[in-house]
Amino acid sequence: MTNSHPRRRFLQITAVGAGLAGAASLYGANQAGAVTSGLTALTHPGVLHSRADLDRMRSKVAAGAEPWLSGYNVFKADPFSSSSYVMAGGRATVTRDPAGDPGNTELWRDCNAAYQNAVMWYITRDTAHATKALQIIKSWTNALEEINGKDAELAAGIYGAKLATAVEIMHYTGPSGSWSMSELAATVAMFKNIFVPLINIYGDGGYGLMGLKGMMQIAVACNDLARFDDAYNAFMTHTCCGLTKLIRSGSGQCCESGRDQAHTQLILGSLAEICQAGWVQGLDMFGASDSLLLSGYEYTAKYNLGNTVPYDATFGRCSTKWPSLSARGSFRNIYEIAYNHYVKRAGKSAPYTAQVAGRLRPEGDGTQCDHPGFGTLLFTL
Repeated sequence: MTNSHPRRRFLQITAVGAGLAGAASLYGANQAGAVTSGLTALTHPGVLHSRADLDRMRSKVAAGAEPWLSGYNVFKADPFSSSSYVMAGGRATVTRDPAGDPGNTELWRDCNAAYQNAVMWYITRDTAHATKALQIIKSWTNALEEINGKDAELAAGIYGAKLATAVEIMHYTGPSGSWSMSELAATVAMFKNIFVPLINIYGDGGYGLMGLKGMMQIAVACNDLARFDDAYNAFMTHTCCGLTKLIRSGSGQCCESGRDQAHTQLILGSLAEICQAGWVQGLDMFGASDSLLLSGYEYTAKYNLGNTVPYDATFGRCSTKWPSLSARGSFRNIYEIAYNHYVKRAGKSAPYTAQVAGRLRPEGDGTQCDHPGFGTLLFTL
């Protein structure tokens, strides 16, 4: 099976966006570097799920089709998917720091619940889920003043990405009258003033990638093409957290494969989210650098399945190298998104990724707030 989308390329395409523009945009000028997406507008709903994606989930679950129904049952049973979830925030200050994390857990838990209730709203049309998602979004919009701490960039990037996905779904599919334009503009301002400054300068390795992921997904939710192009440019060209710096061409070794397998899979899953956000906008970022992301998945899946893989100790972060490959670890719920794109959509061979996806199916949660998880429901085609 090959890609049949004639416009799915790294060239200019035309897309229709219906989001906030003008004063509600994050920035007025294009701040991207040498490489831009070629887009002239952003498509909504976007971020991780197009309307067609959301409709597929809804129709497959309603029909009782597998494996979507099994994926939905796991998703529905998760506490963050409940309309009875007890909101922890909002808080004025959130700190993510090894010395202490006041407000950190509250924010990531609420971001999970906002996103998962937004998806539940679309699938079930139960307004209790829409009310819960919007309650969380509005509460943090009204309260949050600062994210700080040594790892503030991680909090802003990871949690911001999850919250942006919830915002996007509720903005474009929420019940009529449930969210005023002024409330929506205030949420855009929260992203602009609190999240974006922390992720605007991309760091090294996986750390920098979390900011890049947050920037791309926040940009879509805020209908900001300039910031989307900024993240796109970083994905393509950044010397410390771009695709070709994170995954070694030829072998598929990740820049943090010598650190541990949890952070390696955090990088892979986040790259897949970025590529999925691009795909929804009409861009084949999955195919970048000869489908380099797929080689990263295959290398990591092969190794953690017990096989031998090569290791180059000279390939690592810009600032850190590890002398040997780290110990094998458990699998994170990041494999359905890659399997479904590369095997089912693009028709490529991915035997190790397919094996892991089959072992995990139906996928469960996304490890705290690191990933969307639940890929059997969310990404099965």
